[in-house]
Amino acid sequence: MSSSTSTADLKRAASERILVLDGAMGTMIQQLKFSEADFRGERFKDWHRDLKGNNDLLILTQPDAIEGIHRQYFEAGADIVETNTFSSTTIAQADYGMEELAYELNLEGARVAKRAADAVAAATGRPRFVAGAIGPTNRTASISPDVNNPGFRAVTFDDLRNAYADATRGLVDGGADIILIETIFDTLNAKAAVAAVEDVFDEKGIELPVMISGTITDLSGRTLSGQTPTAFWYSLRHARPFSIGLNCALGAREMRAHIDEISRVADTLVCAYPNAGLPNEFGEYDESPAAMAVLVGEFAQSGLVNVVGGCCGTTPDHIHAIAEAVKGLAPRVLPTVSPKLRLSGLEPFELAS
Repeated sequence: MSSSTSTADLKRAASERILVLDGAMGTMIQQLKFSEADFRGERFKDWHRDLKGNNDLLILTQPDAIEGIHRQYFEAGADIVETNTFSSTTIAQADYGMEELAYELNLEGARVAKRAADAVAAATGRPRFVAGAIGPTNRTASISPDVNNPGFRAVTFDDLRNAYADATRGLVDGGADIILIETIFDTLNAKAAVAAVEDVFDEKGIELPVMISGTITDLSGRTLSGQTPTAFWYSLRHARPFSIGLNCALGAREMRAHIDEISRVADTLVCAYPNAGLPNEFGEYDESPAAMAVLVGEFAQSGLVNVVGGCCGTTPDHIHAIAEAVKGLAPRVLPTVSPKLRLSGLEPFELAS
């Protein structure tokens, strides 16, 4: 399927119904209980650092398992699955000394997910899509990691832009239908990602839909870099994303007010994929598929969303329940937003007419 055909199919589907995104990759990988040797495989058996926990590496060492997880989500009712590339940047892979693998991880991550998408689409007659996932990295461009030196930055904008461009090239070359810039805690990181994605689109002469998803880090209702949901949107609306929304950090109940806020101001699709509740004292997620489906289903009934799914702690059972809860419900209608000067710092600013 060509990128233009895939994009047309995606937009058509989004106009007809609420689309369903997949659930957590990490949660599913944990259930497989892979050992250090499983992570290493034959290719990396003599690697000089421990590799267990580098989930993205499983794209290369356990590709059948990753493809199987993607298929489970598609078979549960997902229209879109995310590639297993959340940490597949040179910056994040530096923790394992694997910076040189970043492009390959994204390339193969997209190919693995695409194989699952094509197989399920052929079996069901319904188009399925692959979102190339670009995570935030483990560095922040806006905040100093040193409390004694507030002016220090552990990464530059250009460092991030170069790393994100490398990842994007791999995802595009591997056949991703969408680019998903996700779990954004620092809007400046996201701006570097947007710039990188546009660089690669220009370089390759293509344009794919871009989904942007921030994360509200606590009940204050702000990102880690301090922005409210509306300010976050104003900072990134220039990217003309296919969707804007939130994921991670919060359960659906805690996320609702922030999705409602974005839904009122964003003149594009809204996507929400919360965690399975808040983590318990062991860092695990207890919200059942049925309970989560009621909450996310209410997002849809209230006309707040166009795309829904799950983040940490969610499984194919959660996604199946969510897909059933939103089936037949109309997608959110985009608001008409009058042209005005809208700016953002930590708070949104709108120039009165």
